[in-house]
Amino acid sequence: MLSEGQKAPDFTLPSTTGEQISLSDFKGKNVVLYFYPKDMTPGCTTEACDFRDAHSRFQDLGTVVLGVSPDPVERHQQFTDKHQLPFPLLADVDHEVAEKYGVWKLKKNFGKEYMGIERTTFVIDGDGVIRKIWPKVKVNGHVQEVYDFIKEHLV
Repeated sequence: MLSEGQKAPDFTLPSTTGEQISLSDFKGKNVVLYFYPKDMTPGCTTEACDFRDAHSRFQDLGTVVLGVSPDPVERHQQFTDKHQLPFPLLADVDHEVAEKYGVWKLKKNFGKEYMGIERTTFVIDGDGVIRKIWPKVKVNGHVQEVYDFIKEHLV
């Protein structure tokens, strides 16, 4: 598992922009890298829409928002279009990046065990250092908490 103060692992993934996006593309900017389980599900939709609604405020702080899940780009695009998301969603279909970040975990639901994303948010500063990690995110109020952290510690 990664920890605060460590260098964030670089990665390159396909995105809803139609381009490959790398973490290193955003050198000099803060990055909110949020991992979520699945497009079109209630919690993930709420989280994405909360980031959407706060997007201009994050931009005002020189911060980029990137969402990552194992869904393919085509499904990300449907999710983006349906909810008018102004930030890229990245397709980690082989969960390689999720594994690098330690968020690909054994989950249990209704007595079944399976591997999946544990909803987690990382704030990475302009030097590529992880400044804050929120594991096992509870969606309600989370985006405001992330915004407040960046405003207080990274601006």
